[in-house]
Amino acid sequence: MMDKRNTEDMIDAANPLKHLTRAQFAALGGDAVAYIKPVSGLVLSTMIHDAEFDGATQYQLVMSADGTPLMVADTTEAVTEWLGDQNIGLATLH
Repeated sequence: MMDKRNTEDMIDAANPLKHLTRAQFAALGGDAVAYIKPVSGLVLSTMIHDAEFDGATQYQLVMSADGTPLMVADTTEAVTEWLGDQNIGLATLH
């Protein structure tokens, strides 16, 4: 029988970025590291006040490691195209 706690410990050890603080993550690359987060238009409306978003639409928000929004798109293709023009590494969120 496998102990679930041991399995979780192995997974956590394999993903050390999961335990970084915001400051530690930002120090990894500052504006050279970004992540993509799917968010609803309703959430974006509370974050970005000078733009209008459809509350029911799912958008792709690209944020720098320090939490600064870099780009918003309504398709993953638009994000991929934009990232192709940038000198930014992409981190994976879990």
